[in-house]
Amino acid sequence: MSVNKAILIGNLGRDPEVRYLPSGQPVASFALATTEIYTDRSGQRQERTEWHNIVVFGKQAELCGQYLKKGRQVYVEGRITTRQYEAKDGSGKRFRTEIIAQRIQFLGTRSEVEIEDTADVPPPPADLGQAVDDDDIPF
Repeated sequence: MSVNKAILIGNLGRDPEVRYLPSGQPVASFALATTEIYTDRSGQRQERTEWHNIVVFGKQAELCGQYLKKGRQVYVEGRITTRQYEAKDGSGKRFRTEIIAQRIQFLGTRSEVEIEDTADVPPPPADLGQAVDDDDIPF
């Protein structure tokens, strides 16, 4: 028996991008930040932000595109997958680890979203979607 399940609560690092597959099925993608706060051995408060690539299909993708904005807090439940594709510039294979969302729940209120938009959340690193050319992604 095996289990592949990820459960995350975090804040969007950018507005969702909605695309459509050739079949017409909507697909939304966005970066989600989860932050861990801890005290190190010397007693100093430390903060570490982890970035996750989220992919949503179907009606949920359309809803994400409509209602989610950068900074909004969401609950994501899904499976972890890594896909491989060939870089368009011919530089070789690329890998991308993503959470394929099966359930998304919008958290917080609209007024909280406006506050979170100005929150001190660091931008996602370049390797999480911003450095990947749209042409490199196979869908």
